[in-house]
Amino acid sequence: MVATLTQKKGWVWKRLRHCPPQPKQPEYKQAKQADLLTLQLWAASGLICLKYVDESGFERTSPLNYSYSLQGEQKRVHQPRRRGKRISALGVWQPQQSFDYGLVVGGFNTQRFVQLMDWQASLAAKLLASTGQITVVVLDNASFHKSGAAQKHWRHWQEQGLFMFFLPPHSPQMNRIEDEWLHLKRDQLSAQVFDDEYDVAMAVIAGIQARGKQGGYAVDRFIFN
Repeated sequence: MVATLTQKKGWVWKRLRHCPPQPKQPEYKQAKQADLLTLQLWAASGLICLKYVDESGFERTSPLNYSYSLQGEQKRVHQPRRRGKRISALGVWQPQQSFDYGLVVGGFNTQRFVQLMDWQASLAAKLLASTGQITVVVLDNASFHKSGAAQKHWRHWQEQGLFMFFLPPHSPQMNRIEDEWLHLKRDQLSAQVFDDEYDVAMAVIAGIQARGKQGGYAVDRFIFN
């Protein structure tokens, strides 16, 4: 094969990747990274329980990235006639230990976030009573995480042994649950089309269960009122 001029110059055709904006205060991000590393070391030593919290959305048409196909052929996935509402999942990931989550149609708000965190606070209280460990959850700066209504619950959650560690802005790579969402969409849900929101939710539930079984960790789903 004859190399093109661009190949000779060291250029190759590659897929682009999204990256977050550069932080306006790099020193603040570096300090947060150091704090997170300390929390991770404490968790590895059994001093605390460290979990990662994040929301992810799922559409009726799963992401179309790459798939194996015969040479000269291209796989096609037909789009549904209507887009429909997305299914949102709020997950709480303790690496290699547990994956707790809740599903809603549409997006999350403060009320739903508080309900799920009340559940996590009750689990943290049991852990604190039995082991003396506090639970720290790592999460981003979504508006419903820091809303005035949510902040009213912070002290009560802390009294139960649940503390929040907020990441610096535009730092999804620091939240380890992002990898779980990526693998769920890429491995369990890729290149699928669902008839309605119910089928999307069932596929997400089955995918999370499959990942839990594969990884040998517990999976639990919170049912919203």
